[in-house]
Amino acid sequence: QVRLVESGGGLVQAGQSLRLSCAASGDIFSGYTMGWVREAPEKAREFVGAVRWYSGSVYVADSVKGRFTMSRDTVKNLMYLQMNNLQPMDTAVYYCAAGPRVATRWALGEYDHWGQGTQVTVSS
Repeated sequence: QVRLVESGGGLVQAGQSLRLSCAASGDIFSGYTMGWVREAPEKAREFVGAVRWYSGSVYVADSVKGRFTMSRDTVKNLMYLQMNNLQPMDTAVYYCAAGPRVATRWALGEYDHWGQGTQVTVSS
């Protein structure tokens, strides 16, 4: 069983940075894809980015490209989301997701495992 635990959320002012972490435990293997998804109040969940665990190949949504970057540590089974120049529109609960059969990284339905989420609030 795969377990995902997010951390690093908080309250920041516009223009500041945060780094989120996702700790994965269980049967994470090289074929997995891990991603970040966010959900703002009264909005649908939105894909943020994903990384192929084996290759490290990263895909980031256009809405955050240039401000957010992703990385992973395959030894510690950690995935990171570095968020720079945060804006109020980035306020959301950020979820970590993982799946062994993710063909389309922005297709949320292809992720089998989800964390509980971490709140990010950006004040203007």
